[in-house]
Amino acid sequence: MAFRPLFSQRAVVPATSAILAAGLSLYPVRSLHAEAPLTSEMAREIDLRKPIYEDAATPATEIPSPPKAAPKLSSPTPTERLAQQIGQARLFLHGYAAKSEDQLNKGLSEALRLENSFTNTIASLAPPKESGEKVMPGALYVVVAAMAGSIVTRNRNILLRATVPAITGVVAAHAVLPITTRNVGNLVWSYEERFPVVAHNHILVKERVSRFVETGKAHSQMTFAMAEEKIGSVREAVEDWVRQGK
Repeated sequence: MAFRPLFSQRAVVPATSAILAAGLSLYPVRSLHAEAPLTSEMAREIDLRKPIYEDAATPATEIPSPPKAAPKLSSPTPTERLAQQIGQARLFLHGYAAKSEDQLNKGLSEALRLENSFTNTIASLAPPKESGEKVMPGALYVVVAAMAGSIVTRNRNILLRATVPAITGVVAAHAVLPITTRNVGNLVWSYEERFPVVAHNHILVKERVSRFVETGKAHSQMTFAMAEEKIGSVREAVEDWVRQGK
């Protein structure tokens, strides 16, 4: 006797469909529409449905990079050292050449200044043209007077042989070349002012010479007056003797 199932396969399919329909009617599925506003429950459901491995919202933490090591200083190559030495030698030679050129320019400028000063000084000693004083013949007269004083005191003591030619030359210069002599005296005095001792001695000597000259002039005038007086008395005596003889 064959066994028969209580429910055939055809009867099972309608029964299952009926059970699913009843379940759907009891628990309806809520559909979402794009036009409907998104509520908090819907947002929560959407968040729950997101995959657990999604990390787009969380920013990735950047791993700090290790600090860069300082570059190692490489020693200069022989070519670089040679170029550096050549550069230093060129700078030294350029500085030395520039310094030598500056010193040469300073020396030439000083020589030119001294030459101009000498020529200007010599030109300032000459008398003006309107004075009529001539240097060349007068200088010869002064030299001749100094030589005459040296000849006169040739057999005298050394003091006279040293002073008399100088005195005769100065006297002749004042007599023959007064303007030139005054200019020379002013030039010598400008140099003597740099040394107070020499200037003081020059003033003393000048005062003594001036006093001696003034005294000599006074004595000469006195002698001339005495001579005139004697000559006058002699002349009067001669005239009286001539009158008596008549």
